[in-house]
Amino acid sequence: MQVSPSIKLTENDIMKIRNDFPLLSQKVHGKPLIYLDNASSSQKPKQVIDAISNYYLNEHSNVHRGVHYLSSAATEKYEAVREKIRKFLNAASSCEIIFTKGTTDSINLVASSFGKKFIQKNDEIIISEMEHHSNIVPWQMICDERGAKIRVIPINDNGEILMDEFNNLLNEKTKIVAVSHISNTLGTINPVKEIIYLSHKRNIPVLIDGAQAIPHLKVDVKELDADFYCFSSHKAYGPTGVGVLFGKEKWLNEMPPYQGGGDMIKSVTFEKTIYNELPQKFEAGTPPIAGVVGLGAAIDYINNIGFDFILERENELLEYATKKLLNIKGLKIYGNSKNKGAAISFLLDGIHPYDVGVILDQLGIAVRTGHHCTQPLMERFRIAGTVRASFAFYNTREEIDQLVSGLEKAKKLLGN
Repeated sequence: MQVSPSIKLTENDIMKIRNDFPLLSQKVHGKPLIYLDNASSSQKPKQVIDAISNYYLNEHSNVHRGVHYLSSAATEKYEAVREKIRKFLNAASSCEIIFTKGTTDSINLVASSFGKKFIQKNDEIIISEMEHHSNIVPWQMICDERGAKIRVIPINDNGEILMDEFNNLLNEKTKIVAVSHISNTLGTINPVKEIIYLSHKRNIPVLIDGAQAIPHLKVDVKELDADFYCFSSHKAYGPTGVGVLFGKEKWLNEMPPYQGGGDMIKSVTFEKTIYNELPQKFEAGTPPIAGVVGLGAAIDYINNIGFDFILERENELLEYATKKLLNIKGLKIYGNSKNKGAAISFLLDGIHPYDVGVILDQLGIAVRTGHHCTQPLMERFRIAGTVRASFAFYNTREEIDQLVSGLEKAKKLLGN
């Protein structure tokens, strides 16, 4: 369905959008599925599923390596998606768009390649207290290898970065700053533009983990002036197994290749290999061609829906859900930033989040429970984990009402 940003959608229009997502119509344990785990992975519209199916049915061949018709057609389609993503992010050049396996792979690429080139003993890397493990562990690994140190930006009780503390951490030893655009656990939308500005005043590059932002916000890497920006397809209505690394050309040219093999070479002898130009330099081996095709269809779908509608719809759902959840006695929300995305982490007093998740599942309600790959953040709040409900534009108020009803049932069954 195509949506004009100038038209306010009715609930009937939302149902038309939901019809684009086949999985949303299924039942779980005999109950209609209520899918509130979008921060983990979003559902896929028919347009994406059909694009992948059509590729395998009619267009499949390897890319960049053949002169025959199918190889040329597949290469053209693959590279057209790269250009589509360049426009989507407003990058300067398509050579700044690297296809990866996902956000985790993108961050590992930068940590390894940038780290080997630019990070030395006693250098420092700055991350925040709310980072996903994918934006912690790769930096720890390169620090262990190079003898460098991690410095952590603290947050306040609302889940907001303490910007004065961040500014104080920046120094001549800082080689890169890596922070999430939106916290996957707290929903906090971080002031990444200010973080980049303050870092660039000291000529320090910045990587932004955009996994949670890309499905919800219009991202302009030129406006942000980000040096690196990473995201995953599967959180943005596309297939699993594919992601994107945007990197400024000047950095990507200076960084050594991350992996070796086919496509990332110009020539190979037993004595020496000459590496390929960007972007192939960082795309060793057969790429996730079908995934890239599906990602291209997902980008088209998001563009057709429009970020004006997405932002308005998800803010409405977030406001409604927050109000409803806070009416439940004994429920505490973790993450109360003034600028927040469509995810709510919470606990019911005295009830383990796993047990809440099991009760909700029996009612057909899918939420995420646990530490959400943010164990240091859980330690900061002195908890083991939370229940997280996360929303997409296809969710409804009625689904939130069912969540609230399910939580009240969980309280009666499990409460003291």
